[in-house]
Amino acid sequence: MAKANAKFMAPLTPSADLAKVTGAAPLPRTEVVKKLWDYIKKNNLQDKANKRMINADDVLKPIFGGKTQISMFEMAGLVGKHLK
Repeated sequence: MAKANAKFMAPLTPSADLAKVTGAAPLPRTEVVKKLWDYIKKNNLQDKANKRMINADDVLKPIFGGKTQISMFEMAGLVGKHLK
C-alpha cells in the first residue's frame, strides 16, 4: 500500500465562513470535503436536474465566492481558499 501524502493529510484551519459547516477545529482536506458533502446532502442543495451542480444557501455562498451555484468540480478550488 502506498504511503499517505503527509502534506495532503495535514490538518488545516478553516476560515470563519467554512467553520460554520465544518467546525473551527483543524481538519485534513479530505474531512473538510466530507463534511461539506454531508451538509449539502442534509440541506438538499444538489441541483435536482443536474446532480453535478450544487446550489449555495446563505452559509455556502461566502465559501463559493458569492456564486449561487457551482459544479462539484469547482468546489475543491473554492474551498482551498478557506483553508490555512
